[in-house]
Amino acid sequence: MESVGSGLAAIEWHDHRADVYLSRPDKRNAMTVPLMRDLIEAFERVDANDDVRAATLLGEGPVFSAGMDLNMMRGRVEPDSETDRDVFPEVLNTIEDLRQPVVAGIKRAAPAGAFELTLPCDFRVIGRDATYGLLEIKLGTFPHGGGTQRLPRLVGLSKAKEIVLTGDWVDPEDAADMGLVHEVVDADAVDERTKAFADNLCENAPLGLRNGKQALNAALDMPLEQGLEYERQLGHELDDTHDYREGFEARLEDREPEFRGE
Repeated sequence: MESVGSGLAAIEWHDHRADVYLSRPDKRNAMTVPLMRDLIEAFERVDANDDVRAATLLGEGPVFSAGMDLNMMRGRVEPDSETDRDVFPEVLNTIEDLRQPVVAGIKRAAPAGAFELTLPCDFRVIGRDATYGLLEIKLGTFPHGGGTQRLPRLVGLSKAKEIVLTGDWVDPEDAADMGLVHEVVDADAVDERTKAFADNLCENAPLGLRNGKQALNAALDMPLEQGLEYERQLGHELDDTHDYREGFEARLEDREPEFRGE
């Protein structure tokens, strides 16, 4: 495992997959400003690695993340607090804008800020026993790290209001039914299933993955005609690539394609 920055995040490289870890297991991976800065650096390294086709976001140890560090949040409410309020949105945007798809493995717990951390990921695998939800409304505020904006795009406005305004835990099976998570597995299988999910993505053409993710991320942010034109533009970029020709030749020859990302 390769330590990043101050050592509160780490990366493991596996062929075409990169595993990014929150690495503060003694504190249940509670997020601090240094940890979030390390996460940004970790994902920037992943983004810059052309060999990586898919990534995972995991928690080192038995828990994905307990959310924001409570001592940090206590200091944050002071009027003259020097807590960096921009670093968390930067983490989320870095994950969302990553060229490669990201699979989050939600193990045991992901409340509040940890819940929001999973939203910009492209896929989510959750344990059957996970405590997963946005409880900020019970703490005198509301989720404003992207929860009110990303969540409706995933589950619709009505369900998002239910999750945000009640502050209740979201049952993992219910999360799957509403399309919030993609798989529900036993608690001790979360990390391995998350990696296997990413490995399956890695079998596909890397340029297709990247341009496809880019087109999908833009789908709800522009009118249909503009989105269709953007989709065509991104598709045409791949017309004269090795991987596009290889994909069709492999299908015609009934063999597995050998994609090169070029």
